[in-house]
Amino acid sequence: MEPTFGTSAAPAGELIKDTTTQTFAADVLDASMQVPVIVDFWAPWCGPCKQLTPVLEKLVLAARGAVRLVKMNIDDHPAVAQQLRIQSIPAVFAFKNGQPVDGFMGALPESQVRAFIEKLAGGVGPSPAEELVEAGHAAFEAKDLSAAAQAFAGAIQLEPGLPAAVAGLARCYIESGDFERARQTLGLVRPDAKNDPEITATQAALSLAEKSADAGDVGELLARIEKNPKDHEARFNLALALNAKGDKEGAVDQLLISFEYDRNWNEQAARKQLVEFFDAYGPKDEVTLSGRRRLSSIMFS
Repeated sequence: MEPTFGTSAAPAGELIKDTTTQTFAADVLDASMQVPVIVDFWAPWCGPCKQLTPVLEKLVLAARGAVRLVKMNIDDHPAVAQQLRIQSIPAVFAFKNGQPVDGFMGALPESQVRAFIEKLAGGVGPSPAEELVEAGHAAFEAKDLSAAAQAFAGAIQLEPGLPAAVAGLARCYIESGDFERARQTLGLVRPDAKNDPEITATQAALSLAEKSADAGDVGELLARIEKNPKDHEARFNLALALNAKGDKEGAVDQLLISFEYDRNWNEQAARKQLVEFFDAYGPKDEVTLSGRRRLSSIMFS
């Protein structure tokens, strides 16, 4: 599917730039007479800014010249933010014809940022690299690792360091048991996306896969637990083994049981492993959501 607008990708330097108080008028007000300009007000100490800015950059590049992004560090250049009465960051303002026309505060989910840009510029379709990532995910779900890996690798060639593509290719290697190549692949992510949720989730998945390789036989571990329900080491390894087999609910159950028996065993190893599970599964996974609720119930009971 072709992007909704734009005939070719403009160089990133023309679409995304930093501005100062002195250059703001030219970079934003004057430029917005030709094309809508999004201004990202941020600061180095702002955690949510570090989450939002890569999303803005990704979607602006995908818009292929229909919008531009200008970033302003309010620590170094506070005057414009004060004039706009910005009281919290990240703060995003959209300018058209020299005037602010829309905006939002906080690190919104990518879907909402996309909708914001669509409204501003008339629609943002997936880039060719994003289309390959979608194809890779479909092939991965169908267990066609070869096709998935080819799609993700193709996306990386088009957009080097694209986090979704890097994470997808690394998961292909994890699934095939090639943990070293998975680790090398994760190192390809572009520097500004090292904390991307897909990258951190894949890093957690790699850590789990490496641990699970030495977890032991499920039957033997179950036999040990049957003899001694408080054999925490057996439960811990059973959780890893079950997770490796795709039984996420069973894996979480075993760690919750262990934590409920003795939350301080091995310096709260069960709780720490649960957190790693949740990171690997992702924040929206049903097992993550129910597991976090159950863990909180135990911790605060």
